[in-house]
Amino acid sequence: MKKIDMADDGLQFSPLIQGYWRQMAWNMSPQALLTFIEQHLELGITTVDHADIYGDHQCEAAFGKALALSPSLRDQLEIVTKADIRIPSSPIGQVRTAHYDTSAAHLRESVENSLKHFHTDHLDVLLIHRPDFLMNADEVAREFESLKQSGKVRHFGVSNFTPSQFELLQSRLDDALITNQVEFNPVNMGVLEDGTFDQLQMHRVKPMIWSCLAGGAIFAKETAQTQRLYDTLATIGEELGGVGIDQVIFAWILKMPVNPLPILGTSNIERVKDAVNALSLTLTHEQWYRIWVASKGHGVP
Repeated sequence: MKKIDMADDGLQFSPLIQGYWRQMAWNMSPQALLTFIEQHLELGITTVDHADIYGDHQCEAAFGKALALSPSLRDQLEIVTKADIRIPSSPIGQVRTAHYDTSAAHLRESVENSLKHFHTDHLDVLLIHRPDFLMNADEVAREFESLKQSGKVRHFGVSNFTPSQFELLQSRLDDALITNQVEFNPVNMGVLEDGTFDQLQMHRVKPMIWSCLAGGAIFAKETAQTQRLYDTLATIGEELGGVGIDQVIFAWILKMPVNPLPILGTSNIERVKDAVNALSLTLTHEQWYRIWVASKGHGVP
């Protein structure tokens, strides 16, 4: 699996990213989780996606316990995690109302916690998890520089940012933000229409994609839109040699010229293998637009 260049200094990601958002629901022992990590590493998936709040603040530490069983695996991984969402169960200070916090003090404390959880001396990438309406771009930029100079974080990016929010923060940084992690799937195509993908392609920034399978909505077929999508995806799957609907969706996402990096949310290694096989699929322009039409319920303008 050919790795993807993310930064000029040599940072590379795997073309598919293993997500650990639902990790606590997998009910895996540290040894079972270690086995899963080893399995997706063998498939070439070396980049892992976390956030400080995932699993009610438990996912990072659980992942770290698995890594502690085989410390040498750390050097085979690119660890991405996120910070700035604060919820009442937060271990950092007292929180009564969920909110966003991009203050230097909070980002620094969140990074320290993540380093401790992962049993590592550095994070490969730190993302601002959600846009903070009170974000002081100069303060964030200073903290990013401090974290980089200390060696605790090597690269930075954002998640769920609009083009203007991305540009604001980038305007204060000497180093390029390496990604914007956004939702994109055949049900939710907002980033096609709000300028997000256009802006990222302009800057040659590769987005990480969450909720690629729309949270299972297409498979549930509970709306007219998802029924149309299910039928169209199934037909195209047959045209491609009898591949699964999930593989067609990954191929549809991967066709975007912005070079997106899909995040996988499953702990089923067979489904992970299916996603890897989707890397070899190529949709025609017409097939891609048939899925767009099925989502919209009308033809192109």
